[in-house]
Amino acid sequence: MKRVILPLALLLTMATAGDQFAMSDADRAMYKEMLENNPADIFVEEGGEILEEELGGDAALAKFLGVSENDLPKEIATFPKYVKKLGNVVGLDQVMQAMQAEQGKKITKLKDKKMFSMLAYVKSLANEEVPNIDLSEPHEKEAYELGKKTFMTPRGGRGLSCNSCHSKDIVGMVLRTQPLPDLGAVGAGATWPAYRMTKSSLRTLQRRFQGCMKNALLKVIPIGSKEMVGLEVYVTKLAQDHKKQIAIPGLKR
Repeated sequence: MKRVILPLALLLTMATAGDQFAMSDADRAMYKEMLENNPADIFVEEGGEILEEELGGDAALAKFLGVSENDLPKEIATFPKYVKKLGNVVGLDQVMQAMQAEQGKKITKLKDKKMFSMLAYVKSLANEEVPNIDLSEPHEKEAYELGKKTFMTPRGGRGLSCNSCHSKDIVGMVLRTQPLPDLGAVGAGATWPAYRMTKSSLRTLQRRFQGCMKNALLKVIPIGSKEMVGLEVYVTKLAQDHKKQIAIPGLKR
């Protein structure tokens, strides 16, 4: 691991990540304003309307998942999870694809903005719940281990992994003007989908993973693949371990 981390560390600002390195005054002011008026709120609302009009809304989602509407928030907090009728560990976006298929509707692609909005709405139903990944379930344990392996394994010509920028040895340093966070401590698995200020758009956690891979010149793993779902399971479990509540939509730089 040191062989990978040390060359990367030379590219970082060798100081702790003070606010002055992370944001300009203008960025900080914009961020403060957006915390009170998150632009992604409109996408969440739109996602709820799409779910209602095209798939039957919260009631249809609860029925598909085999729970009552009252229990829907707690059920959503368990995702990604093993869904027996689908025979796999899946994210909530894949659940909605399955609902579309079951109802004979056109399948929305996982990278479609429409799906991002629906996913943001559905996950927002679990706001204030703590994620509840169940590692006693064999399929979910397997997905977690795959996600951890994907997170830790160096890839590409630079020999980088997700852990290269998020290990305890690196957290707190600054890369490209941004402090490198402990993903569990900041609740990454509980705060996406989120509005990205630098992209002026709503993004999902798996889409963010892809952005990191692209920036690190790694082969990009497809959204919805076993490896990508595993990564989401792993990072969501980190948020769970830190008892971070779900808070959708998030706001990210």
